[in-house]
Amino acid sequence: MFDGFDPAAEGIREALCTLGNGYFATRAAAPWAKADGVHYPGTYLAGGYNRLQTDIAGRMVENEDLVNFPNWLPLSFHIADDGWFDAGTATILSYRQELDLQHGILLRIIQFEDQQGRRTQLREQRLVSMADMHVGAMALSLTAENWSASVTIRSAVDGRVINAGAKLYHSFNGKHLELLESEVVGDDGVCMVVRTSQSHVHVAQVARARCFLDGRVIDVQRQVIQEPGYIGQELTIDVKQGETLAVEKLVSLYTSRDRAISECGLEARKAMVRAGRFDAVKADHVLAWAHLWRRFDVRIEPADPGFKLNVPMLLRLNMFHLLQTVSLHSIGLDIGVPPRGWTGEAYQGHIFWDELFIFPFFNFRVPEITRALLTYRYRRLGEARAAAKGAGYKGAMFPWQSGSDGQEETDILNLNPRSQRWVPDNSYLERHVGSAVAYNVWQYFQVTHDIEFLQFYGAELILDIALFWSSMATLNRERGRYEIRGVMGPDEFHDGYPDTATSGLDNNAYTNVMAVWVLCRAMEVLDRLSDIRRTELMTLLGISAEEIARWNDISRRMYVPFHDEGIISQFEGYALLRELDWEVYRKRYDDIQRLDLILEAENDSPNRYKLSKQADVVMLFYLFSSEELGGLFARLGYPMDRDTIPKNIDYYVARTSHGSTLCRVVYSWVLARSDRPRAMTFFAEALQSDVSDSQHGTAVEGVHLGAMAGTVDQVIRVSTGIEMKGDVLWLNPELAPEMKSLDLRIRYRGHSIDLHLTHGALTVRGEDLDVAPISLSVAGKIYEFLSGTTRVFQLDGAVPEHAVLKRG
Repeated sequence: MFDGFDPAAEGIREALCTLGNGYFATRAAAPWAKADGVHYPGTYLAGGYNRLQTDIAGRMVENEDLVNFPNWLPLSFHIADDGWFDAGTATILSYRQELDLQHGILLRIIQFEDQQGRRTQLREQRLVSMADMHVGAMALSLTAENWSASVTIRSAVDGRVINAGAKLYHSFNGKHLELLESEVVGDDGVCMVVRTSQSHVHVAQVARARCFLDGRVIDVQRQVIQEPGYIGQELTIDVKQGETLAVEKLVSLYTSRDRAISECGLEARKAMVRAGRFDAVKADHVLAWAHLWRRFDVRIEPADPGFKLNVPMLLRLNMFHLLQTVSLHSIGLDIGVPPRGWTGEAYQGHIFWDELFIFPFFNFRVPEITRALLTYRYRRLGEARAAAKGAGYKGAMFPWQSGSDGQEETDILNLNPRSQRWVPDNSYLERHVGSAVAYNVWQYFQVTHDIEFLQFYGAELILDIALFWSSMATLNRERGRYEIRGVMGPDEFHDGYPDTATSGLDNNAYTNVMAVWVLCRAMEVLDRLSDIRRTELMTLLGISAEEIARWNDISRRMYVPFHDEGIISQFEGYALLRELDWEVYRKRYDDIQRLDLILEAENDSPNRYKLSKQADVVMLFYLFSSEELGGLFARLGYPMDRDTIPKNIDYYVARTSHGSTLCRVVYSWVLARSDRPRAMTFFAEALQSDVSDSQHGTAVEGVHLGAMAGTVDQVIRVSTGIEMKGDVLWLNPELAPEMKSLDLRIRYRGHSIDLHLTHGALTVRGEDLDVAPISLSVAGKIYEFLSGTTRVFQLDGAVPEHAVLKRG
């Protein structure tokens, strides 16, 4: 909840209070607001991209953006002969904006006074329907507290919007829309159809506005307001003191990408004819959210009710945004998950590797959503194969930034706002994104045991990515080990070696170890396939017995650099870099998260120093248990002592600027059971990344969905110790001292399971479903778990006989 109108905070509030349903999303700009430096209305279609070219410094640069589609919100008013209402100029007596997370409703209540002393209470409710993915709705009411006068209402659809919501791209061409038609529909509606200029996606919006005075329908003559790219209606109503004028506005939004329709404009018109009143739309929407929370909610009872950080609320805010970005409606769409969701234009709505942090949230609840999102990658295998071939490799090379068709969307140049210089963006060399795709496929399979998906989609992805790593690895005969050269790691600050003109680094440890993991999974996948499917894929992908032997050899002889007695080098040559004087930079600058921008502005480079933007080597400890990682290192013939992980964490945490919100999630997780105070500091920072705008101005351009998912995942994984390995669901629970209890529901291989965790016991309750038993391990002991049963495990290791097995 936000109290008071603060122009400086409006952009962040608009992003945080965005409403969406997995199909489209609308930022929380006030209905009377325009893009003006304070407000930024934005409506985004999931996967709605368009490509444009811009002349920058004499070079034609092509960029693909997530398009800002016509603004359906405009609903403005004026009283008598006063000007149109503006919260920035009116005398605000009280102002409250509230996001109802339980019901998915935005509420705004304002009491204001105009220059004539007229006091009015304004109340707005808004939703983007989770029941009907094509519908948005709002209800605006004005109560005349001490006046009687005429009120003029204007409802419109504004198609004059452009993409101007991210500072980094202000120099790019942002005019993506072409108006196809705008007209009045019936007595109380308007229709606008636009088309994106290059991708030719047609989007139709039909908006209907109806007025009620103290609950009675008002039928008054309307004046049509029509300008290029804009269409609306005005109507004037006489209001007496004490009366309440209510306006209900509904929009139906369809696109040419929708299935089972004739034409999007026709479908939007039909939908509006069938639409009910706001309260009916709201009731269906609230019910849909109730069903979602039943599946997804994570309920925490704090040990200390006075704990200063409202963890349950912040976690629900994060889950709320995850469910607005991808929902059950997303299953039929060809979309990925952008790191900022559909809440703004940061990163141009492109798909990165953030899925790695986001998918676990859905895997254990509605894995059908994850399955659909993984097909986004599968459908773009052709583009990934073409990219690999073009670079001289085999298999599939997925892009660092992906958009509509899966080609590399990383910009050639980026503007450093500190130096105002355009600098090369070499992050396209982050080839580890392919390993993240393979990891996501495997994690989905481990949770669901969806053998059909693995046979016909997942296996092909993993095998093609393994082919890529095999072709990229070269044997260094002097070392007797394979190497991967010319890449960037997750760190992102280092894109080359000091004082060299070439880009890329050799033997990034994370990249190399992940490549080994992919090769091992590829060989395991081949063993799991039916004879027919194995033959088909080996023929299709050109995988020979010699190739498989090469995978095995690489997976045993990949080079991993080390220095300083057990420190895994971030990349080969890392040990030769200088140490940065962190205290000097902390004193010189208020915020050193983006040291790359600071150093470039000083005519220096992060390539010279031992520093990181975010977790790189430490990502290995985030993705793998110590046993899994120890197995990989043993396979490679490298020692992994008991202190290897803590030594490396301590080493790299001291050399990381945390320039990515994902970084705090990773460090919080890896420190959770060894250094709780430091872990809780990182967790609290990650949990508040957007609410506190920890990156100083980035939250206005969209929430950080990966960090949001990571905080939820951490509460679940650290508390329950949940893992999947060897066809066993492993639970090693340890409830944080700050919690009294934790309740959540998961799905695992057809089982719907409720977990109730306290400091003394873990209760595992299964719904009565006709599914095969699963193997469940608690605190290292393996049990058979039957659907419809309840087991209570004492966390001191003893299992009371009377509580071992109960029906129901």
